[in-house]
Amino acid sequence: MDQQFAAAFAAEWVGAWNAHDLDRVLMHYTDDFVMSSPKIVRIANEPSGTLSGKQAVRAYWAKALQMLPDLHFELHNILVGIDSLVLYYTSVSGQLAAEVFLFNSQGKVTRSFAHYVL
Repeated sequence: MDQQFAAAFAAEWVGAWNAHDLDRVLMHYTDDFVMSSPKIVRIANEPSGTLSGKQAVRAYWAKALQMLPDLHFELHNILVGIDSLVLYYTSVSGQLAAEVFLFNSQGKVTRSFAHYVL
């Protein structure tokens, strides 16, 4: 992981979300990636807050985009790890969020964890 990869990933990820282009968002993830988010509990009605596989997450994100037609992310910072990064951004209605992304050797996300200021 280096700053150049992290900056390119962040710009593309935020751009894809702001375009509401779900296929473009999902191209960054492996087919079997796992996502955890407190919002999964409410939106996907999954008590564990975790979804496995691109199809399950696609359904969750599609529903979220329908519920939030004004969704827009504003990136504030990128934190770089060894095989991971954290995007710190403003989410829906000005809510602060941080998302952790774990990457495989091909540069695809295998696991992500979303966090929100309560």
